[in-house]
Amino acid sequence: MGKKFFSDNLWYHFLTGEFKVPPPLFIRVLSSTLGKVYKILPSNPHCSECGIPMAGVGGNSLRFMGSAPSSFSSRLCSGCEKGARKHESGAEVELTMVFADVRDSTPLAEELGPTDFREVINRFFKETSKVLIEHDAMVNRLVGDQVIGLFVPRFAGRNHAITALEATKDLLRVTGHGEGKKPWISVGAGIHTGVAYVGAVGSGDGVNEIAVLGSAANLCARLSSKAAAGEILISEDSVKFGNLHVDGMETRSLELKGVSQPVSVRVMTVT
Repeated sequence: MGKKFFSDNLWYHFLTGEFKVPPPLFIRVLSSTLGKVYKILPSNPHCSECGIPMAGVGGNSLRFMGSAPSSFSSRLCSGCEKGARKHESGAEVELTMVFADVRDSTPLAEELGPTDFREVINRFFKETSKVLIEHDAMVNRLVGDQVIGLFVPRFAGRNHAITALEATKDLLRVTGHGEGKKPWISVGAGIHTGVAYVGAVGSGDGVNEIAVLGSAANLCARLSSKAAAGEILISEDSVKFGNLHVDGMETRSLELKGVSQPVSVRVMTVT
């Protein structure tokens, strides 16, 4: 087995909790033993991957080993995140993606000015990423005026489409939608379930970032760009995968850039 196959196999396990090919016996025994030792140390939570404590007395005593929550998931430690970023590798997995964009950010920036706009966007990133992490999403990246949540089987469970929808509703509520008045920031979101590549991608400065790639990710991004303030556009793939309750929701057919056929979505409005 080559190095890339080994790394891809680890990433698959990282995202699904399963191995395509089981690792050697001595690695499984070592990991299991360390996990049992770590579980003895008081902490809530422990890292889902290595078992190291990430809070409390246990977490504080092992902080030098990276026993703090990672930057993109409360279920993983910073040490495991560092290891994941180290290798430019990944895996194709079925997941549910949430893309949420600020609406009319350009006029908002002109109205507020650079400093005040930065404060609003910073609040948007902090509050929305907190919601996504609380719903067991991996926060893929915070860029421009967009936040992306990845709901993979390992953390969000097999019903990740349902979890993603609940998270997105809370995301819109935390930005002020659904309160009967103007939200403090206008946000629209798209949800799509499909197979995408999730892994570490190298940049020009040698820093590896976690990325989601493929046509499914592109489609979700397009849905997000079409959503009006307070709207969630849910793809039919997510509806079918999660057996979502969509009775009474508007059905909309969208022409999306880069997609050859019209895409049918269900429209949920948080009011």
